Amino acid sequence: VQLQASGGGLVQAGGSLRLSCVASGRILSINLMGWYRQAPGKQRESVANCSNYDNVNYADSVKGRVTISRDHAKNTVYLQMNSLKPEDTAAYYCNARGVLTRAGYKDDVWGQGTQVTVSS
Repeated sequence: VQLQASGGGLVQAGGSLRLSCVASGRILSINLMGWYRQAPGKQRESVANCSNYDNVNYADSVKGRVTISRDHAKNTVYLQMNSLKPEDTAAYYCNARGVLTRAGYKDDVWGQGTQVTVSS
């Protein structure tokens, strides 16, 4: 199973970005997909996640500014980020938990990071 994230970049404060993450690998279902971020010198933290039933959770720091969504048919998760702040600057990582494939089951899968930089 592989997760391919994209959509990061440099944006001014107040701007928007949309991150995408596609899961591949003969996938039958994914229980939970989400996004984490890690700023330099800080621990990785959860940003948002979305269950197989489209139940969503957000970190308090992004509530009201971020929307997570999934396209289950495409095994894709999106993170729409608006009103970006300099403190949102971090590497953003896609995560999938409870991945059922034709070859077996994966508890926890991580994608490569995509950098988001918000200038003031």
